This record gives sequence, structure tokens and C-alpha cells, in this order.
Amino acid sequence: MDLTFSPEETEFRDELRGWLTVNAPGEEPRGDEEAQYAFRKAWQRTLYDAGWAAVHWPREYGGRDATLMQSAIFFEEMGRIGAPLPANVLGLLLAGPTIMAWGTEEQKERYLTPILSADEIWCQGFSEPEAGSDLAAVKTRAVRDGDDWVVTGQKVWTSGAQYSKWCMLVARTDPEASRHKGLSYFLMDMDQEAVQVRPLVQITGEAEFNELFMEEARIPHENMLGGQGDGWNVALTTLMNERSGLGFFLQVRLRQLLDRLVREAGENGRIDDPVVAEALGDMHVRTETLRLLAYRGLSAIEQYGQPGPEGSLTKWLWSETNQMLAQLAVSVRGADSLTTGDSWAYELLRSRGNTIEGGTTEILKNIVAERVLGLPRK
Repeated sequence: MDLTFSPEETEFRDELRGWLTVNAPGEEPRGDEEAQYAFRKAWQRTLYDAGWAAVHWPREYGGRDATLMQSAIFFEEMGRIGAPLPANVLGLLLAGPTIMAWGTEEQKERYLTPILSADEIWCQGFSEPEAGSDLAAVKTRAVRDGDDWVVTGQKVWTSGAQYSKWCMLVARTDPEASRHKGLSYFLMDMDQEAVQVRPLVQITGEAEFNELFMEEARIPHENMLGGQGDGWNVALTTLMNERSGLGFFLQVRLRQLLDRLVREAGENGRIDDPVVAEALGDMHVRTETLRLLAYRGLSAIEQYGQPGPEGSLTKWLWSETNQMLAQLAVSVRGADSLTTGDSWAYELLRSRGNTIEGGTTEILKNIVAERVLGLPRK
């Protein structure tokens, strides 16, 4: 893939930079989840009003028909100014593209614009207490009742559920079918008494994730995405977008954190320690490798029309590298990094979940071995 910008790409970058110079979001609030959410929602609305909310979406759906390189430029520039993820990141990167790929024209017309504008926030109802990375083990049941499906079950690690209007839900509609073929994919309205959200407070003090309980929640049949029994294939579309789209944004943020640590090591004199210098150099190589892997993921979309399983490799390496960076920051900065309220203390605590969320490292290694390297199963 040629990483040299064409005149069109340079023009796109300069236009975006010019807009960001005038419309930079400013400093994101810390320590107040409600204020942080409101900040990110307002930032997404600003992006939407100017046509920047989802540059990678087709123009007919409110995007800019951005090429893969232009999409990369967009994420790089957002990272350069330290912009936060928008409030509806799961809608923009996961729900929207999945609906475009599998939805009816009526579904596209109904759901896509509110995703862009952040008027309707989305969450992802895949993982369960006994079916985390193994999606085929889902036990949440959906039973047909006239024009509706009645859903009973539990989901966990549901990011942003407390703010969400809609949920991308995978449920078992045919208990007699094989594990993969008995699943269906639904667009579930969260605003009903049969759906209960219970926040899970993490070691950071935040409730970023939630448990989700459904006791005979009702979903109209028209809210099924794809056909009955297509849930596995539809969910794969969502997961491939998750591990490639989010992976690209996260590697930009990783570079931001590393640059910050290098500056701090220079300020406190630790960068003169050859052990510290070597560790920072290793982190630079890892971060640059992730950047190139992210570009490679964009190339796979360009070649095959959708993300490939290589996205699992990007997510796996980012998870471990981010944990290593947070731990290195403690060694470089000393005990101050463990002080409550210190931003590096937050990064250290939050990074512990990186190798679990979005697919555990163990599962991702299996995907890379079997679907990328073509190795046989044991």
C-alpha cells in the first residue's frame, strides 16, 4: 500500500485540519461520567453538523465516501489534536456498517441518520456470563409470538448501555439447530421495562460496562437484521468492523500516550537511563508496527470489500502493548503514577481489561492461528 498522499488526500487533510483548528473540542472533563458523556455527545453533534461524523460512510447515508487512505487521515488528525471518541462510537463503527450490509431499505432509512447525529446511542449485546468470547455459546432465548419476538436472558460487559436507545442483540431462536445456525440478530429497543441495565463499577471507579437483563422483552419481527438463523454471519460483520475500525483509532491514541511518556521521561531525566531509553525504543517499534498493521487492515477492506480476520491480530497486539506502556509509565515516573487522580494511574488500571474486552487474547490467538495462518485445530 502506497502511504504517500495524493493531491486529493492532501486536500482532504488540509480541509480537515482547517476545520479542526476552528472547531477543536477542547479538554474532555475527567472524573464525572455524565459530564464526559455529554461532552462526547456534543462533539459528535458538531462533527455531524459539519459532515465529519462518519467520513467512511457512503455519501448517500450521510458520510463523505472517504477512501481508505482518507479514513486513515481522519483518524490520524483526530488523534493529533487529542479529540475523544464520539458518544455513539459503537453506532458509527459497528451498528451503522452492519445495517448497511444486512438491513432492508426501511431499516437503513430508520436507523442510520440518528446514529450519525447521536440522537440515538447504540450498545452491543453479544457477551454473556458463560459466553464471553465464544459467541456461539449464547443462551439468551428469543421466541416468536405473533409479530414479535420475546427475549429472555442476560448480557454482560455491555459498554454504554446506560446511555443507549438501541442494542445490537444476538439471541438463540432455534435451540434445536447447531450452535452457529440457531442464532438471530436483533435491533432491540432499550426503552422498555423488560430491559434492565445494571452498571458494573470497575477498579477505575467508572461504570463503563453494564449487565443487561431481559425478562420477556419484546422485539418486533421487523427489527430482525438479516433472516432468522443468520445471526452468526451478521455478528461476524459487526465483529470484523470492531477489530479493524476501533483498532485504528486506538493505535493513534497509543502513539499519543507514548509521546507523552517520552516527554515526561525527558523532563525528569529518566530518558538518560539506558534501560529506560531501550524500553521506550521498544514501545516506539511496537506502536509503529501497530500503525502499519492498521493500514494493512484498511488495505484488506479495499481488496475484499470488508475487514478480514487480521483485525484480530491488531486488537491482540494493541491490548498487550497498551498494558506494557502503562506499566512502563509507572517505572519511568515513579510512585506519583499510583496516586489517585493521576492520569497514568487511570491508564494503568483501565489497561488491565484490554486483553479481555473485544475478544480475549486467547481467543484472538486462535483466530489468527486458524483463519490467518491456516494452522489446524488441535
